[in-house]
Amino acid sequence: MRVPGPAEIDAAGQAAAALDPRVAEVLRRWWGFETLRPLQAEAIQTALAGRDSLVVMPTGGGKSLCYQLPPLVGESTDVVISPLVALMKDQVDSLEAIGYPAAALHSGLSAEERSAIRGRLRAGELRLLFTAPERLVNSGLLDTLAEVGVKRFAIDEAHCISQWGHDFRPEYRQLALLRERFPQASLHAFTATATPRVRDDIAGQLGLRDPAVLVGTFDRPNLVYRVVPRTDRVAQTLAILGRHQGEASIVYCVSRRETEQLAAKLAAEGLLARPYHAGLDTKERHRTQDAFAKETIDVVVATVAFGMGIDRSDVRLVLHTALPKSLEAYQQETGRAGRDGLAAECVLLYSSADVFQWEALVRKCAAESELDEEEQERLVASQVQHLHAMRRYAQAARCRHAALSEYFGQSYPAKPCEACDVCLGEGESLPDSTVTAQKILSCVARVDQRFGVRHVCEVLRGAKTDAVVRNGHDRLSTYGLLSQFDQRAAENLVHQLLDQELLARTPGDRPVVRLNERSWEVMRGERGVVLLEPQTGSKAKVTKAEADDWQGVDRDLFERLRRWRRRVAEARGKPAWTILDDKALRIIAREKPASPAALLRCKGIGEKRLADFGPAILDLVAGREPPAGD
Repeated sequence: MRVPGPAEIDAAGQAAAALDPRVAEVLRRWWGFETLRPLQAEAIQTALAGRDSLVVMPTGGGKSLCYQLPPLVGESTDVVISPLVALMKDQVDSLEAIGYPAAALHSGLSAEERSAIRGRLRAGELRLLFTAPERLVNSGLLDTLAEVGVKRFAIDEAHCISQWGHDFRPEYRQLALLRERFPQASLHAFTATATPRVRDDIAGQLGLRDPAVLVGTFDRPNLVYRVVPRTDRVAQTLAILGRHQGEASIVYCVSRRETEQLAAKLAAEGLLARPYHAGLDTKERHRTQDAFAKETIDVVVATVAFGMGIDRSDVRLVLHTALPKSLEAYQQETGRAGRDGLAAECVLLYSSADVFQWEALVRKCAAESELDEEEQERLVASQVQHLHAMRRYAQAARCRHAALSEYFGQSYPAKPCEACDVCLGEGESLPDSTVTAQKILSCVARVDQRFGVRHVCEVLRGAKTDAVVRNGHDRLSTYGLLSQFDQRAAENLVHQLLDQELLARTPGDRPVVRLNERSWEVMRGERGVVLLEPQTGSKAKVTKAEADDWQGVDRDLFERLRRWRRRVAEARGKPAWTILDDKALRIIAREKPASPAALLRCKGIGEKRLADFGPAILDLVAGREPPAGD
């Protein structure tokens, strides 16, 4: 199966858009856009032609439009299969805001609401119906869709069908029956993250027939990637969030306990933050999601259970406080930042301790599963392979954009990206790194290679702990050699040596640090070492993309527009971004349109939004307060 390159896709997409004026008219009338992004045009034309497709487009790349637009052109009823209720609700809200006839069938509806939607479906009033794979297969819905004569199915988050993907969901395997029940219908698989192996598995599992395989550019140039050695999780999180006051931010933690503790500490510092994880009451989770969507809180501290169902476009920060389990997961989670195309920041607080913790967890889960020994080993090997690819990304002193692009099989220009910590030159080397490394390694030798990272660092810092005194380590020549560092910073330096394989560590629940051949080379002065200065993460340069996004924007007007948008969203009971996204607000605050015609020329303003919000927006631009209720 040949995968076209990004340049070829772009050219084909632009040609397709030029050939079909119906697409351009629907795009302008409903969404207020004049052009399509790369790959969108070809995906839309493939759907209109009734040919199967597999579309891989990064989060924020506009894949939703690829299945939202065709039903309007062909006046058909299409079905979108989506894994989470929140994701369906967000999409329906945003579509209803522009007058698009869409609905979602899910467990949160009453029997009367579900009956009403089925009635609209049979009457041909809907252009899109969203549903989950379980409801599609088990509720008799397939029979209704056969009566209606549905000719097109879109499977969102299609990587969930592949056992080689990072988020396999067994219920997605049932979707293979769509090919049997609807042999004349076309199937369209959409995902943001899929390696070539996963793409092949998706096509095979769904039984796609000669699909158009459309692979977009994985790189997100508007995202600024930073990897910061983790020293103090709370202090670093506060420092990084300080760059995004009043802006939407997602902070990821590994455990439920960490999310609750960190959220409580952020709230105590005055931030509008709440925790989110699968162990919370369903109503509490929904309240947090709604508050985030309606802009009444700025920060959600969450496990990875949060995010896939959030379609908010103006997230300006995604912060991982620990290493994600794979680059696929990292791409998916960081992809929730900057979906409006504006600059956003993605920060990873990294410690090699995360790698050992993940490996132990993977092996424990495999041992407790019902898989046989061979299957357990295969599962562990696959997940550890993903984990170490993530570790290499975090350790590498090379362009983050290039590393991500190449992992997903795409080349990256051989020039600085100007949007990552490495290319911006933000990391500072520790003076006398080799001498510091020699002190650490000598201490490991002096304690007879029998202790863990924490104890070694307590000795180096000159701590008087019971263990240090009991073992006589306060009398060693290395005692207190790194007294200028606090415990977290000292441990960070040891983890850097572990990352560079200049120090080894035993497996198990109580790992011990050991010397290896490279350790002795450093101590003999035969190998130099470069260590990064432990930092809080508060230092960050303003990137060109960030500066360009605000060029010419009247910030006072932008904030007035945001407050107006929040009032309208609250009155309608809808997420704020479905009224107008930040990108549209910044364009208005830059262009300052003085007439309905000028406002209609602003990207993101279609006929429905002009009719609904035009007078209020023009009042705000003119410095007037809109009438109550607008």
